[in-house]
Amino acid sequence: MGEVGGFLKIHRQAASKRPIEERVHDFKEFELRPPVAQLREQGARCMECGVPFCHQGCPLGNLIPDWNDLVYRDRWREAIDQLHATNNFPEFTGRICPAPCEAACVLDINDDPVTIKNIEVAIIDRAFEEGWVKPRPPAIRSGRSVAVVGSGPAGLAAAAELNQFGHTVTLYERNDRIGGLLRYGVPDFKLDKGVVQRRVDILAEEGVVFETGIDVGRDITGDELRERFDAIVVATGSTIPRDLPVPGRDLDGVHFAMEYLELRNRFVAGDFPDGTPISAAGKHVVIIGGGDTGADCLGNSHRESPASVTQFELLPEPPPERPDDRTPWPQWPMILRTSAAHEEGGERRFSVMTTSFTGEDGKVTQLHGYEVGSPPSFDKIDGTEFAIPAELVLLAMGFLHPQREGLVEQLGVELDPRGNVATDDYASSVPGVFACGDARRGQSLIVWAIAEGRQAARAVDRHLHGLDAGEEAHDLIEALSMG
Repeated sequence: MGEVGGFLKIHRQAASKRPIEERVHDFKEFELRPPVAQLREQGARCMECGVPFCHQGCPLGNLIPDWNDLVYRDRWREAIDQLHATNNFPEFTGRICPAPCEAACVLDINDDPVTIKNIEVAIIDRAFEEGWVKPRPPAIRSGRSVAVVGSGPAGLAAAAELNQFGHTVTLYERNDRIGGLLRYGVPDFKLDKGVVQRRVDILAEEGVVFETGIDVGRDITGDELRERFDAIVVATGSTIPRDLPVPGRDLDGVHFAMEYLELRNRFVAGDFPDGTPISAAGKHVVIIGGGDTGADCLGNSHRESPASVTQFELLPEPPPERPDDRTPWPQWPMILRTSAAHEEGGERRFSVMTTSFTGEDGKVTQLHGYEVGSPPSFDKIDGTEFAIPAELVLLAMGFLHPQREGLVEQLGVELDPRGNVATDDYASSVPGVFACGDARRGQSLIVWAIAEGRQAARAVDRHLHGLDAGEEAHDLIEALSMG
C-alpha cells in the first residue's frame, strides 16, 4: 500500500491556487491540478493502516487507500473504478467537500494528512478526459417508476442509483436548470458549472428524465405524484434560512445569502449580462455568518470590487490547532479554517452580536452591534458597542428545515423535532414516500447528501421489490382460486 515508509520522507504538498490578483477578476476555478508526478508522490504517503480511519471519516465509505495506491502505481483506469464504486459524483466532492476523510487520516494524529481530496478530483477529471466515464443505461427495466423531487446532490444520487436498479426515474426541479445548490449556490470559482452539466448529461443518457421549472406542490400536487409513481423521494434540501429579527431588518440592502449567491451564479451563466439586482460593487458589505455559505458570499463580493467586506461570526475564534480535549482525532476538528475567499481579503471578526440596522431613504447604511463573551451565554462585553458602514448585508447563518408549504404538507409526512422529514430507514410515515439529504437530516455536507441519496435509493428499491413480491403472491392466490 503506497511506498513503504513513504509517509516518513515525503511531506504533504497540496494543490496550488491561482494567484489572488488574477482569480478575483474572473469566476474560473481557483485551484490548479497538481502534476502527475506530485499526485503519485502524495499517493505514496498513504500508509498500510491496519484500520484506515479515512473510511470512518467519509460518509460514503470511499475506498481511499485503494485508489491512493493505484495512483501511486500509475494505474489510473483502475483507480476510477474504485472511486466510482462508492461515489456517484467524485468531481463534486473532490472540489467542494471539506474532506472529513483527511481529518480522520491516521497521519493527522501527529503529521499532515494525505491529500485525499486532490487525488480524488485528479482521478475523476482524468477519467473524463480519457473517455473512461460513459453512460451506462440499465439493461433491464423493472416496470416501476419513482419521482425524485429536488436535483441537488442528494436527489441526483438517488436518481442515479434508482435508474441503475432499472426503475424509471423522473427528477423534478423547480429552477430552470438541474443541480440545486451545485448550480445556484456554490460559486463557479469553486465548482465550474460545466462540471455539473457534463454529469447531468450522462444521467440523461442513462435514462433519468429531468423536469425543470416545475414547483412540485404547486404545479403538481403531492396526490398527483402518488397517483403517477410507485414511490416518491423528497430531496428538496433545507431551504428555509435562519433570519435575524432585529430593528432595521426590513431595510433595502439586507438579504439572505442565498438570494445573493443564486443571482451571482445566474450572472456568471449569462442570465443578467448587465449586472444583478443584488450587487456588492462599490459597496460596504457585511456578511453575518462564518461558515461555508458566508465564505461563498465573501468570494463573490471580492469579484465585484466592493468598497470593503467584513464577515461576522457570533462564536469565538477557533484555535489554529486541533483541541484534543474537545475534538480529538479522528473527529472533525474545531479549528480556524481559512478558505481561498478569506485569502483574497476582507476582515473577519469573531464574538460579534448584531443588534440593529439603520439607514436612509429606506436603504441600509449602518450595522450596529457589540462584542460578546463565550457561549452559551454570549454575554455582552461592556464598552464594545460599535457601528460600521453597511450598504449590503448578507445573512449567512445557516438553514432551519425544508420548506413545509406545498409538497411536504400535501404528502402529510411526519416531521422530527427540528422540522425535517422524519424517517425510518429513509421511509417517511407515509407508505411509498421517502426522504434523504438535508430535507431528512438537516443542513449538512455534500458528501452526506450523496451518501443519503444512495442509501435512500436502496431503501426505495427494497420497498419496490416488496410491492412486486406482494403482487406476485396476489396473482398466485387469484390463479389458484380460479382453479
